[in-house]
Amino acid sequence: MIGSILLVELGRRVLNRVGRKWALAQHLVEHCTWPAFTVAAVVAFNLVFGPGMLGDSASERGLAGSIERVLGLVTIGAVTWLIIQATYALTDVVLDRLVLVEGERNRRARRIMTQIALVRRIAAAVIIVVALGAMLFSFPQVRALGAGLLASAGIAGAVVGIAAQPTIGNVLAGLQLAFSDALRLDDVVVVEEEWGRIEELTLTYVVLRLWDERRLVLPVSYFTQNPFENWTRHGSRVLAVVYLRVDWSVPVPKVREALYEFLQGNPLWDQKDWTLQVTDVLANGLVELRALMSAADSPSSWDLKCDVREFLVNYVRDNYPDALPRFRVETPETRVGLSWTRDRE
Repeated sequence: MIGSILLVELGRRVLNRVGRKWALAQHLVEHCTWPAFTVAAVVAFNLVFGPGMLGDSASERGLAGSIERVLGLVTIGAVTWLIIQATYALTDVVLDRLVLVEGERNRRARRIMTQIALVRRIAAAVIIVVALGAMLFSFPQVRALGAGLLASAGIAGAVVGIAAQPTIGNVLAGLQLAFSDALRLDDVVVVEEEWGRIEELTLTYVVLRLWDERRLVLPVSYFTQNPFENWTRHGSRVLAVVYLRVDWSVPVPKVREALYEFLQGNPLWDQKDWTLQVTDVLANGLVELRALMSAADSPSSWDLKCDVREFLVNYVRDNYPDALPRFRVETPETRVGLSWTRDRE
């Protein structure tokens, strides 16, 4: 046992050195160190342990048989642990490369990341179920009951299916979301009037990281049964809109020129789309201006809207104070052409 543990430690040190240049070796060390130590110790002890080591009496041989059975169960559990961690190490190599993908290929990379994350969770669940089955069938009593269990599998399956209907529905919904490309990790979505990014996507629930660092946890089935906004479905580019209500005396061409000059000096604008239009004349006597600009992503769009709104407010106030919003009142004096500010004697 000591020799097997030392052999695993030697392999770990070698992989540590190789891991500086080989990403897989680094991930194997991170995920498989303790499972490998456990497997080495258990397998070594299982190989050297014999039924006659404790004695030849009936009770001693019975105790040795029990120890062998426990060792078999622990061996299956340790090997299962090692296989799952090795699978995670292999997939982490791919995920690390996908995280670095930027630009136009980022959307496809996030889709693959989502699918890999869900598939490896399914694989881990299947491996665990198979390991539990192997543990159970290592008992002779369970093997003897195998025929009866198979005969009642239809009834038991129906009962379990009815009881686990919500869970199974969520699992199927998670697979549907992942492979239909409707939702991906790091997607920007609006759910229940809350803006956020998809932080975690599992087979049963979705974690949405909101703009104020809160977490909104929703069942996966919510996204297949309810409408939601996905701002990064085909790309991250977003249009920002700012409304400004001003007086009729505002010189729209001058404001348009000033806005374009401001956008050219703002790094948040992606240099593609912009416009300033008079979109409405409101019932209260004000004119509505709409400034529209494009940004690379939704966070940049929000900051750009705030910058443009602040600029327009300052520009109109400093250069055209007569165009500030005001409400007009008609009095008897104004009807006959007298100024309402005239001093009365």
